[in-house]
Parts: sequence; C-alpha cells; structure tokens
Amino acid sequence: MLSVLQLFGGVGLFLFGMSFMGSSLEKLAGSSLTKILEALTTSKKKGVGAIKGWGLGVGVTAVIQSSAATTIILIGFVNAGIMKISQTLPVVFGANVGSTVTAQILRLGDLGSDHIILQLLKPSSFAPMLSAIGAFTYMFTKKRRVKDFSGILLGLGLLFYGMTMMEEVFAPLQHSERFKQFFTSFENPFLGILTGLVLTAIIQSSSASVGILQALSATGSVTYAIAVPIIIGQNIGKCFTIILAGIGANRKAKRVSLSYILFNLIGAAVFTTVIYLIYYTIGIPGFAKVINRGGIANIHLAFNLLTSIMLLPFCNALSELTGRILKEDETGDVDKELQRLNPMLLGTPGIALQQSIRVIHVMEDKILENFRYATGLIDKYDPQVFSSMQENENFIDRCETMLSDYVVRIDRRRLTGDNRRVVLEILNSIGDFERIGDYCMNIAYVAEDMDATGLSFTEVGKRELQTITDASLYALDTVCKAFTEDNGREASRVEPLSDTIDRMKDIIKAHHVGRLQDGSCSVEGGVALLDLINSFERIASHASNVALHVVKRTTGDSDFDEMHGHIFDESTEEYQALIKYYDTKYIDPLMNMAAVPKDVPAGQTDSVPLEKEPASKKPKKDNTSDKKTSKKDSKKKKDKDKKKK
Repeated sequence: MLSVLQLFGGVGLFLFGMSFMGSSLEKLAGSSLTKILEALTTSKKKGVGAIKGWGLGVGVTAVIQSSAATTIILIGFVNAGIMKISQTLPVVFGANVGSTVTAQILRLGDLGSDHIILQLLKPSSFAPMLSAIGAFTYMFTKKRRVKDFSGILLGLGLLFYGMTMMEEVFAPLQHSERFKQFFTSFENPFLGILTGLVLTAIIQSSSASVGILQALSATGSVTYAIAVPIIIGQNIGKCFTIILAGIGANRKAKRVSLSYILFNLIGAAVFTTVIYLIYYTIGIPGFAKVINRGGIANIHLAFNLLTSIMLLPFCNALSELTGRILKEDETGDVDKELQRLNPMLLGTPGIALQQSIRVIHVMEDKILENFRYATGLIDKYDPQVFSSMQENENFIDRCETMLSDYVVRIDRRRLTGDNRRVVLEILNSIGDFERIGDYCMNIAYVAEDMDATGLSFTEVGKRELQTITDASLYALDTVCKAFTEDNGREASRVEPLSDTIDRMKDIIKAHHVGRLQDGSCSVEGGVALLDLINSFERIASHASNVALHVVKRTTGDSDFDEMHGHIFDESTEEYQALIKYYDTKYIDPLMNMAAVPKDVPAGQTDSVPLEKEPASKKPKKDNTSDKKTSKKDSKKKKDKDKKKK
C-alpha cells in the first residue's frame, strides 16, 4: 500500500514539476512566444514558410514542454484570422517533435556512477539541489524575472524528484519473475498500444507517460518489443487533451485539433504497419533486448520526427481533409466578407465603394450583436457566448484595418460629389465603430470577472443598469439604422440621447455613493457597476460622433464642422423636445429608482407614462465649440479609458 502511495506521489510530483516549469518558461518569455508564432509562419517562398513553421513549433514546444499548449495558441491565432489552417499545420507537426525534449533530459539517469562528475549529473543527485535553490529563490525574491527563472529550477527539480520516486517503487520489481512474465504480455502490439493510449489519456501528458516507462526500464524488464507499441499508444493517447480542448469550440478550432489528432493517428498507423510487417516477415535484430531510458527517448523522438517529415509536404492536403471532415471551407464567413475589398475593384471606384459600404454594414451588425451578447452576459455568463463575441471582435478589428487601407486607395476624383462625401463618412466613422466594439468587449470582461468572483448587484442597481442599457442600445441601434439608411433625421436623435446618457451616468454614480454609505452595496460590486456605466457612456459618445458624420453627409453641407459642431443648438425647440422625451423615458424612472419597492421586478417602475417620441425636423447646424466637447478632445478622453483586452 505504501509503495502505491509513493508511486502516485512520484507521478504527481512529476506532473506538477513539468507543468510548473513550462508555465515559468512561458512567463519568462512573455508575449514573445505568441509574437514569434504570429510572425514566423509565412514566407513568399512556398516551402520555406512550412519549414520555418515546423522549426518554430519545435522551438516553442521545447520551451513550454506542451504540444497541447502550443496547439491552443495556434487555435487562438486561427480564430483571430491571423493564420490560416494550412499555416498552422507545420507548427503543429513541429510541436509534436518539441514535446520529446523531456524524455531526452530524463535519459541522463542512464549515466554511470564511476566518477563523481557523472554521479552529480544524474537527476537523483541534482534534483534536491535544483529544488532547494528554486524554492528559496521563488519564496524570497520580488523581481518577476528572477521569480520566473527560479520557477523553472523548482519545476525541473520536482520533475526529477518525481522520477526518482517512481524508480524507487519499481526497483524491487526487477527481481520479480511474476512481474517480468506480466510485463512480457505487452509484447503483443495491440495490447501494448492500448496500454500506452489509456495511460496517457488518464494522466493527460505524453511526456509524463514516457517518463513512467523510462522509470520502469530501470527494472530491466522492458525490451524494445515491449516499449515500441507502448510508445506508439502514448502518442495516440496524448490526443485526448486536444479533444477535450476542442469540445464546444468553433469549427476552425476543431480543424486545428483534428490536424493534431490526424498527425498522431497517421504516424501510429504507418509505424505499426512498417515495424510489424518487417518483424513478422524477416525479423528485427535486437528487438528482444532490454531497453534503457535513452532508447525509449530515441524511439519517442523518431516517431514524431519521422511522422512530421513524412507529412510536412502534405500540409495543404491535410488542411483540405480537415475541412471536408468538418464541412468547412478554408475561407470562413469572416474572410468571405473581407474578400469583398478586392484590390482589383479599385479600377472601378464606384463598385469598390459599394463593396466597402457592404462590409461596414456587416461590421455594424456584428457590433449590435456583441452589444446584446455583452449585456446578456451581465445577468447570465456563458463562455460560449463570450467566445462568439471574441470572434465578432476579431472581425470588427480587421474591418477597421482593412477598410481604412482600402477606402483611402479609392480614386475620389472619379467619384460623384455624393460618393466623395460617403468616402469621408466611412473614413471618419470606422474608428468610432471599432471603439464601440471595444467597449462592448469591456462589458463582457466585467461580466466574466463578476461570474468568476460571484459578484452581483442590488435590485436597485440592476434596475438602474437595465435603464442605461436600454438607452445605450437605443442610441446604438438608431445610429446604425441612420448610417445604413442615410437618414439624417434619425441620426439627429442620437446627440441629445448621448447627453442624456451622460447625465444618467452621474445619477447612477450618486445613487451608488448613497448605497455605499448605508451599507447596502459592496465596494467590489460598485467598481463593476461604475466600469459598466462608463462603457455605456462611451458607447453613446462614439455613436454621437458617427451621427454627426451622417448628418454632414446627408445634408451635403460642406461648411458643417462635425469635429466641433452640433446637430442642434441646445436652446432650440427640437433639441428641448427630444431632451424632454428622453428625460421622461429614462431620467425620471432613474430618479425614482431609490423609491421603488424591493419586490418590484427589475425593469418595472412606477414612473409616469411615456410621451410619444417627438418627430425631428431637419436638423440645424451649430458650429460653436463651447457647448460640447470636440471630437478631438473626446478622443483624448476616450484614449485614457483602459479597455480590457
């Protein structure tokens, strides 16, 4: 019983040490790992890009010692549209090779003990020293990089400690005839493959399962005939980590996962067929000989290295295969939309402009969708919805970059006067649309933090939040409709609503201070509430900026300065009518929130009936700059708002 506990303890130390060492290495490298992966997987020469990607996969995985972690990073790049599936495959192949480094390190246990230097190089000798230095440095240092480096030493020491403990458990078995007879049964290829597969699937690490096999080799009972099928099975078993990571993911992520699985399945099929075809026909000399740690490490390396070399020329074919299996094209919906911005269409400026308009309309739809997703997450957080938001946000970001570059290349001299104004409207608006998308993500990040920490709002806080949410959605929906339909009257409603939402933010802040003073609201919940209402206010402000561009374009007034001007003079009848309507719809219920009984459902108040929304007349332009913060000043303000990304 004690030996079993010692075995589990050794496996636990081995797994923890390997994980801790990998995470410390990743932290020490910082964001350079992802930047390297992003930059060094392509080349103008077809074959060079694949070779670079393969080498990169080897190097990165050798550092973090997890081919699964490297694959998950690649999934993120594919989701972001930074890389195509065919680009990720060489990196995936290289990652499998890089994951064999741990076994190569563990082969140091085969060193003899004839000399003091060789004795010190054995893991059993330097494991205590590494653990001690790493642990003490990790505990007492405050410098981040020193802490990360000491974490590497500590992880490596614990890894070797675990290996030593497993060897001590298996040591008495080297004289047991019953154990040798039992272990000989693994010479059956199917039984050996199944054993390696199950073991790796259970402990979720091929490096750890190979390490256990290396520890068993110290008993002298493991032969090449036993080790080969187990190692093949271990390489299949490590796919279970990727299968679990792919559950619930989108199709692009599943295609990357599937390529990882196919790599190991194809390698296992080829190796098993070739080796045992030779073995059962002409025989393999030395197959019955005892294998040591180094031999196991070499077979593990050979399997992954030869499989990657064999499949590397077929990256595109394998990419197409994953697409056919999961019924998805290499070109996803996002890429299809952005392909509208074809440089060949720049020769016909009118058509190029129409394509740009179509793309920005899709961008609007994604922003509206993300707003509704984000506000829904506040009440009920759903990781799947959050993942969908991230996909939309990646599309929004790419739209801004590609539209800005594409639209400025359209030859305005060959456009009509109205189309030239459309070009200016798009160029001036896409930045505001992108920032609205950022603040939608900020709302989602707050919702994610609230779910993780178990934070919730008071009933009054929920009602207040719902009120400003409704107002912000109306502002965003209105400006998108106005932009799509070229409706200046619709756009003119947004600026007074933005002013109203700004006042709503101040009212909610004041109510929050009151709840803090009477102890009905926590500080943590209040921080989340303020972060949310600030995001809503900024969304409305950017929507107002877009509305100004719409008005300038639809009125055709080149003298209207949308950077400093206003749609209405605040003293005009039209402005006051809209303000009165918004006050009745949003401000009055908000002011009555504190008086609402606790048993009244959220979203229902005893406010006065809403008046009918006033019809806007043709907006008047007011170019005075002292009544509202200029767009340039607004940009300075908004840049100070930290978005969570």
